[in-house]
Amino acid sequence: MADNAARVAQGWLYGFIGMLIFSGSLPATRLAVLAFDPLFLTAARAVIAALLAGPALLLLRQRAPQRAQWLPLATVAAGVVVGFPLLTALALQHTTSAHSLVYIGLLPLATALFGVLRGGERPRPAFWLFSALGAALVTGFALRQGVGGLSSGDLLMVAAIVLCGLGYAEGAVLSRTLGGWQVISWALVFALPFALLLMLVTAPAGWPPAGGEAWAALGYVSLFSMWIGFIFWYRGLAQGGIAAVGQLQLLQPFFGLVLAGWLLHEAVEPAMIAVMAGVMACVLTARRCSG
Repeated sequence: MADNAARVAQGWLYGFIGMLIFSGSLPATRLAVLAFDPLFLTAARAVIAALLAGPALLLLRQRAPQRAQWLPLATVAAGVVVGFPLLTALALQHTTSAHSLVYIGLLPLATALFGVLRGGERPRPAFWLFSALGAALVTGFALRQGVGGLSSGDLLMVAAIVLCGLGYAEGAVLSRTLGGWQVISWALVFALPFALLLMLVTAPAGWPPAGGEAWAALGYVSLFSMWIGFIFWYRGLAQGGIAAVGQLQLLQPFFGLVLAGWLLHEAVEPAMIAVMAGVMACVLTARRCSG
């Protein structure tokens, strides 16, 4: 019992570190997409991360995934290596990172739903009640902000959240047998041929007229958002529970909004903070009901 409690606590710690790293993803993507084409940015970050992950797998002599693990790894690659980065990059051409960060409030619910479908978890009904309430707060805020309904940026963010939730849950299940850092590393290797081809096809004709901030942002989303963050996150989900630890994503908008205001000088409206405070109350309650 004590060993299990320690394992769960460690899972929450790993998950928290991963969440902190991911908090800079949308602000960094916003900076990068101002200088790079979204398709090129998505491909480049995956290629850079894969060129780090591949040698790490070889140097540490990690065994190749079994055939039964190929499809789940491809799902992880489609969800978090290609789908989420591409859709968020496209969304951030139409909206600010501060506005997009509100949608991260939907991610714990998406992760929990796929955790039930793919991980066999069974949270209590009260968990779903407060998770759904948090998601409703986020959706209501987005509808209020939009003119005539959801904008294209909003719809892209919703699609990104669905794919990301699937990738998180699938990766967490794989992490139980393959290991956390191994899952994201093999997923990057699986995606490398496609990402490399896409990068070559979408590469600008000349040297991109990007400043130092854009290159630094590309470096961040490639190294931290695409690889290091997942090393902590997948281990946290595997040890602490997909639905439970996934609720930590509700903290990400708070940290992300601070970064958006500080680095990008974006307006952080009081309504955004109010929505995040309400969502936070929901996630704290949902966490108590996740077992």
